[in-house]
Amino acid sequence: MERQDVIEAIRASGESTLENAKAKALAEYDQLFNVSLNIAVTGVTGSGKSTFVNVFRGLSRNDEGAAPTGNKETTMKTTMYEHPGMPNVKIWDLPGIGGKHFKAETYLKDVNFDIYDFFIILSSTRFREHDIMLAKEIKKMKKNFYFVRSKIDQDINAEQDKKTFDEQKVLSEIRQDCKENLKEVGNPSIFLISSKKIEKYDFELLGNTLKKELPTHKRSALLQAWPVCSDKSLEEKIEFYKGMIWAAAFASAGIAVVPVPLLSLVCDAGIVLSFFVRCYYAFGLDDRSLSRLSKKVKIPLKNYLSKSKIASAIRDKTLTRIQVSAAVGAVAAAEYALSLVPVVGSIAAAGLSFTTTVYILREGLNELANIAREIRVVAGLNAIVSGMGKTEPKCKQLSTKKTCIF
Repeated sequence: MERQDVIEAIRASGESTLENAKAKALAEYDQLFNVSLNIAVTGVTGSGKSTFVNVFRGLSRNDEGAAPTGNKETTMKTTMYEHPGMPNVKIWDLPGIGGKHFKAETYLKDVNFDIYDFFIILSSTRFREHDIMLAKEIKKMKKNFYFVRSKIDQDINAEQDKKTFDEQKVLSEIRQDCKENLKEVGNPSIFLISSKKIEKYDFELLGNTLKKELPTHKRSALLQAWPVCSDKSLEEKIEFYKGMIWAAAFASAGIAVVPVPLLSLVCDAGIVLSFFVRCYYAFGLDDRSLSRLSKKVKIPLKNYLSKSKIASAIRDKTLTRIQVSAAVGAVAAAEYALSLVPVVGSIAAAGLSFTTTVYILREGLNELANIAREIRVVAGLNAIVSGMGKTEPKCKQLSTKKTCIF
């Protein structure tokens, strides 16, 4: 008779056998962490390329490792930047086409065209002849490109003092002007963005379009790395990680067909830890993302992380495999009690079932998700949680722990 944890694992996978369930789990888990995504960002000097790169990575221009910004030509060579929390996602800041160092005729060859999954062509004014030429060449190579009109907030600010000011009319006129300017390329979509105000304009629409048009196996990488622009985008990330719990639990629990005491039911604490760290960065809970948001809304937000033991431990780099192992070991023996405090000695692995591992991952994910939601509320960014009719969960104080009821 099969063990209950094996039955649960097979059921969660949607497969009919343990071997098929294992194969599916390993493939999806590998995709979660290892599928590469390479994004190319190009445009003339002053178009806002470097700022876009920094915002995508959750950084301000003064943060360590940020792309240099300025009105002078700061991108003199192709520069790769890893996403801080998702090293499999890389964004490439390319020199502007047509400069003295990068001639239009040889641009794609000079910037190693083949390595990129798609191109974002940025302009803060009108798109130029070189931008159009580049788009045509990319089209010939059968890769996707996206025209992004940046610094829209500056255009809006410049028009606000007019008596006849109408923001939607201004946006419509800018979009139409761009389309007229790009007739040679066909009828491309134009995305109007402000890297300083990602909650407004087309920043989220751009991300959704990119996800939709990427190959299926690449979409999860972009979903995890794209900045949280709204409550809906946060909920999408949360739902994605909920859907990945079964694969992470399967990989962590290491279920075997024939149980071997203390070996067949082991928890790989590194997998559990990596899962939580991914959620932490994807939800924008890291120090640099919170600092950037705090500066924008003029409210200190980092102290809210103290309400989440997991988030605090990741931030302080005190969450270790040993602590995760100790925590899951406690759950195997009793109810959920994730203390995340230093323990005496070392527990390399804790014996537990697939079902218990799922429980640990679900509870940890909910804790991180709830603190991310609360921070958005405090920052004044919270409205409707999703486009599916859900409203913000009602939170109440239960003893010493804040719990959100859905």
